Amino acid sequence: MTILSAALLLFLILDPLGNIPVFLSMLRRLEPKRQRIVLARELLIALVVLMAFLWAGKYALEVMHLRQESVSIAGGIILFLIGIRMIFPPPEGLMGEIPDGEPFIVPMAIPMVAGPSAMAAVMLMGSNEPDRLGEWSLALLAAWAATAAILFTAPWLYRLLGLRALTAVERLMGMLLVAISVQMLLDGVSSYLAN
Repeated sequence: MTILSAALLLFLILDPLGNIPVFLSMLRRLEPKRQRIVLARELLIALVVLMAFLWAGKYALEVMHLRQESVSIAGGIILFLIGIRMIFPPPEGLMGEIPDGEPFIVPMAIPMVAGPSAMAAVMLMGSNEPDRLGEWSLALLAAWAATAAILFTAPWLYRLLGLRALTAVERLMGMLLVAISVQMLLDGVSSYLAN
């Protein structure tokens, strides 16, 4: 996997376009200046969490006595469920009920940006090829920067594209995530059976 393909995969998993309506609804009660501060804080928290999973994921697997195949299969299942929810969203939204007030860590940073599938993906990248941690960090930074840019322009994109176009893009990304999740699942199963 190249840096570009890893960044694209992570970008799809982070799903910034699908998060636009949810982020706008969570931040609508705040002043525009405070919205940008909260968004920047949540994005930085998500980046720190994902970097921690990338760099320390291998050691966490060793401590918990988990094999990489287990994480691949679990990540594939979680990614599959998120992809299905993106294609067929429930009435309460992709991540369920959203609490009132200013969000802090949950649900914006975790699980909306740094969700279980993103954590599993970076953990697998770091544990499968630990000699390429620098490249994976660049891929993660690129995906995170693109996500941040899209989320900071969310009000403008929402006005430009409208809810229908954003919903269509989210469902298309959901279909891609389902395909990626099936591949992760198959890779985990085949790797387990090969051992």
